[in-house]
Amino acid sequence: MPSFDIVSQVDKQEVKNAVEQTNKEVSNRFDFKGSDARVEQSELQLSVFADDEFKLGQVLDVLRGRMTKRNVDVRCLELGAVEKISGDKVKRPVTVKTGIAQEKGKSIVKLLKESKLKVQASIQGDALRVSGAKKDDLQAAIQMMRSSVTDLPLQFINFRD
Repeated sequence: MPSFDIVSQVDKQEVKNAVEQTNKEVSNRFDFKGSDARVEQSELQLSVFADDEFKLGQVLDVLRGRMTKRNVDVRCLELGAVEKISGDKVKRPVTVKTGIAQEKGKSIVKLLKESKLKVQASIQGDALRVSGAKKDDLQAAIQMMRSSVTDLPLQFINFRD
């Protein structure tokens, strides 16, 4: 029976490269001379530091641009609240989301069932397996997912006949 998996993944090495490029650009830019603007990474947790909220926004824009150039979808970034640290300096935690949350998985399964396509979907951890009798039905399901789920970067892998 043909099937495929729906996942939400990011390439950790590309995220690391984007963070390094962001730090390099920020250290070379004239408007950041003498400031403590940087991005620190530990696994999939990022911390963005800057002197004020305006510069924090600029560093985040540079980070988004670098991630886009390295083919990392910026929809996987979840911004935390801005925290004040010593003096005027601010910090903002950013989480790189991977996997499909349980609630989102349930809504995707419900969406597939309501579509009247002849496919079955099952939640398997942080991924979804979609199976059907015909390849055409599975391809129609992929097209529907691409058009209807816009708040989460989805990849379609393990397409099997």
